[in-house]
Amino acid sequence: MQYNESEFLIETVVPENELIISRTDLKGNITYANETFCEISGYQESELLGHSHSIIRHPDMPSSVFKELWQFIQDERQWIGVVKNLRKDRGFYWVKAIVSGVYKDGVLVEYKSLRTPINYTEKLKYQKLYDKIREENDEKRRKIIYE
Repeated sequence: MQYNESEFLIETVVPENELIISRTDLKGNITYANETFCEISGYQESELLGHSHSIIRHPDMPSSVFKELWQFIQDERQWIGVVKNLRKDRGFYWVKAIVSGVYKDGVLVEYKSLRTPINYTEKLKYQKLYDKIREENDEKRRKIIYE
């Protein structure tokens, strides 16, 4: 499917008092998505369950951020960071994410992610940072050309 680059410019703002919650199995496949996650991402719950959490990975996100996230949670540490996510309609939304393991009787059984909104200044800061990281790592960059 071909998309127009301008579709990637439409932001959905996460409401201030909302909490996006999801859980995944140990391979990163979604096992739970709260109503807010579905609303903000534009997906129905049935479209998310069983799919990799990377279904919402925005192309602006450097791969090194997710490498760090996986390293933290595999080392049984909590990861906290800012993420730009991709909506089903190709728009985007920014969140602060807290990702950690869920343990039952001392055994890791799944991962959980809690996400909250961030302000405009943080969005700008992280967009510039992630653009710089992608450039330094020679990762694909999107260009928008106006005619």
